[in-house]
Amino acid sequence: MGTLRDLQYALQEKIEELRQRDALIDELELELDQKDELIQKLQNELDKYRSVIRPATQQVHKQSVLQEHQRTKRQAISAEPTAFDIQDLSHVTLPFYPKSSQSKDLIKEAILDNDFMKNLELSQIQEIVDCMYPVEYGKDSCIIKEGDVGSLVYVMEDGKVEVTKEGVKLCTMGPGKVFGELAILYNCTRTATVKRKL
Repeated sequence: MGTLRDLQYALQEKIEELRQRDALIDELELELDQKDELIQKLQNELDKYRSVIRPATQQVHKQSVLQEHQRTKRQAISAEPTAFDIQDLSHVTLPFYPKSSQSKDLIKEAILDNDFMKNLELSQIQEIVDCMYPVEYGKDSCIIKEGDVGSLVYVMEDGKVEVTKEGVKLCTMGPGKVFGELAILYNCTRTATVKRKL
C-alpha cells in the first residue's frame, strides 16, 4: 500500500486527466455545434434551390405537354422587357424611406448574404435599401402564401418565420434573412408559404 504522498500524487494525476478529458469534450461539443450550424445552413441553401427547381421543372413539363398539342406555333423567349422603352426607366424616381443606420446595415448584409441577390451591383443594393420600409406582422401571421403573385421582398429585422412548401416545413429563419426574392427575380408565383412564428 502506498504512502499518503503517493495517493495524493495519484489523485492529482487523475484530476488532471479528468480536466484534459473535459477540455476535449468541450472542444468536441464546440466542433459539433459548428457542424450542426453548417448542416443547417446547407439545408437552408438546398431548400432554396429545391424551391426554385421544382416550379421550374413543373413549368417545363406543362409547356412540353402544351407544345405537343400545339406544334404549329413557335415561341421565342426574350430577356429584355418589351412593354416599355429603357429610356423611360431613366426618369423613374424610386421612393425613399428614412431608416436608422442599423436598419440600413441589416438590410444590406441580408442582401449580400442571399445567394440570389448578392451579385447585384452596390448601387442596386443601395436603391433596394433606400426603397424598403418597415412592416409589422403578429405571431402566426401569413406573410407570403405559396402560389400567390408576389411583388415584395422582405428582410427579417427581428423574430422568426417558418417556411413551408406544400405543407412541409423547409426551414425556420431569423433576423438578417431575405425572403420573397424568388417571385421578384424570376417573375413566378410565390414558391413557399412564410408565417411569422415569434
